[in-house]
Amino acid sequence: MSVGYDKKVIASAISFDIKKGELAAIVGINGIGKSTLIRTIGKFQPKISGSINIDGNELETFDELEMATKVSVVLTEPIASKNLSVKELLALGRQPYTNWLGKLSAEDISIINNSVTLLELETFLDKKCFELSDGQLQRVLIARALIQDTDIILLDEPTTHLDLYHKVQILKLLKSIAHKTNKAILFTSHEIELAIQLCDKMLILDGVSNVFDEPCKLIENKSFETLFPSDMISFDPNTGSFKIKK
Repeated sequence: MSVGYDKKVIASAISFDIKKGELAAIVGINGIGKSTLIRTIGKFQPKISGSINIDGNELETFDELEMATKVSVVLTEPIASKNLSVKELLALGRQPYTNWLGKLSAEDISIINNSVTLLELETFLDKKCFELSDGQLQRVLIARALIQDTDIILLDEPTTHLDLYHKVQILKLLKSIAHKTNKAILFTSHEIELAIQLCDKMLILDGVSNVFDEPCKLIENKSFETLFPSDMISFDPNTGSFKIKK
């Protein structure tokens, strides 16, 4: 597949698949097309060429409502209204399933409550979204995606603006959700070393081979060693970390 804007290709020769129960990351340097790819998979913009399939069906065959029951997305754009309470924002996750009045059923409420418990949001429910820290709001947005109850969850830079502890917390949470709820979770990230430790699969978007595999196999194949200019940054396969050349 090739992705881009206005027929201008940003990234091409992309080919990979993700299964239910897997956490996968898209990594690469700035401007290589990570966000463009995640937005294309989420049907926020058209692909340039190639195909995207969900359960063997072309992405284009799904209408808006069908997409909302198949794929949930957390993008980097600010939410429409931070004046909503956390409880109100979470309830919007059930919108694809409610009737035209938007009335929540007992099943809807149960799904919301389960996600609130999983992401430990009980103490935030009555707070306005603008009152939350970046880390708290990110957990709320992930909960909303989980409440949408789709097989696929896409996230663009879910750890942006977070400190190391909260970066690790969010990624460990995503891994737990993928494994425990059997969802396919795909996210973009600059946190390559954390992704190596926590992800089941990784796509290295480098504009050339765009390899996709388990982190250990990517290390064995020296796929990380050409990600950055070798005269400045080297990759240590023994520790799975990058070293600055002084």
